[in-house]
Amino acid sequence: MTTKEILQYYSETTNRSTREDLMYASNLIGNVKVAVDCGCGAGSDIAYLSENGFRVHAFDINEESVRLCSERFSKVKNVFLSHESFSSFEYPKSTLIVADASLFFCPPEEFYGVWRSISESLNPEGVFCGSFLGQNDTMAGPNYDRKAFWEHVLVFTEAAVRALFSEFEILKFVEHNVSGEIQGIPQQWHIYSVVAKKYNK
Repeated sequence: MTTKEILQYYSETTNRSTREDLMYASNLIGNVKVAVDCGCGAGSDIAYLSENGFRVHAFDINEESVRLCSERFSKVKNVFLSHESFSSFEYPKSTLIVADASLFFCPPEEFYGVWRSISESLNPEGVFCGSFLGQNDTMAGPNYDRKAFWEHVLVFTEAAVRALFSEFEILKFVEHNVSGEIQGIPQQWHIYSVVAKKYNK
C-alpha cells in the first residue's frame, strides 16, 4: 500500500466504534490490567483500553502508525509504543492480547513462533481477543494483488484456528462470511473472530 492509502485508512479508523468482542474481552480482566495491541494502526483500541485502566503495550510494523499514535497518546502515561514486527516485538507478561485484523499479515513462516510468544506471554486466565482470515476472503483468493497491498497474507481453516487454542477455553467463536462491495468492486469477507481465556494450569 502507498503511504497515501495507509494514511487514508488510518484516518477512517482513528475513531471507529469499539468492537463488541473487545468490550466483552476487557470486561473479563481482573485487577491486573496489562494489554498488548498487536498491529495498533491508528490507535482506536489503544484509546479504549487506556481509558479503561489498562497499561497498553502496542506495536506496529508501519512507521506511520507508530508516529501517529505517538502524537495521539503523547500525554497518556499508560501507553507504550514500539515500531516492531510480530516476530521482533518482545511480548511482556499480560492479561489481555488484542490482534484484530492484524495477524492476517504475519509472514506464514513466522506465525507459529509468534503464536507461541503470544500464548506464553499471557498470564493464566489471560484473554486473547482477535481475528483470523478465512479461505473464502477476497484477500485469500488468486486475484488479490499482493504486490499492490500486502505481500504476506495468512489464511486459516476453521479447524486450524480452533487448533491454536488447545491451551485456552474458547468463550466466543464467530465466523463472518459475507459479500459486499468496496467502491463498486465485489468483496468477500471471511473472518473468524475469537475471544478465549488461557487455562489456569
